[in-house]
Amino acid sequence: MNAPDAAGQLRWLGLSGALIAADQWSKALIENSFVLHETRAILPVFNLVRAHNRGAAFSFLDGAGGWQRWVFTALAAVISVLLLGWLRRLPRSSNMLAAALACILAGAIGNVIDRLRLGHVIDFIQVHWQQHYFPAFNVADSAITIGAGLLLLDAWLASRRRA
Repeated sequence: MNAPDAAGQLRWLGLSGALIAADQWSKALIENSFVLHETRAILPVFNLVRAHNRGAAFSFLDGAGGWQRWVFTALAAVISVLLLGWLRRLPRSSNMLAAALACILAGAIGNVIDRLRLGHVIDFIQVHWQQHYFPAFNVADSAITIGAGLLLLDAWLASRRRA
């Protein structure tokens, strides 16, 4: 494994910035085009909907009374600092891991911006099959999910290289 240089993989912060920009732009578009709970069918399995989530994933703790806004904001801030430190220490050859961390970082920051600005996260992507609906999500949530998938893939590939 190569030793990290002074900046490690901080060059991947460009990806984070692009994802944060896409997240905030898409949420602003929904905010300016939809009223709360308005739904527009796009495909037989895909809707756009304006939803507000004061909780975490799948609206966990959505109705908890307001304290969760600050707990989730603080948690995301701590995780973001840790991810930045991890990115900085990565060797330049760890591109998949760096991309994963950059995606997770972008998702965390994108949702924190909403929590600080609005007190809730704007969700708008709704996938369903007939009457079975997956909870609405957004670009930041997608970035976290993709980052987690890349993190798992990187760990699996690393374990195969060691075997």
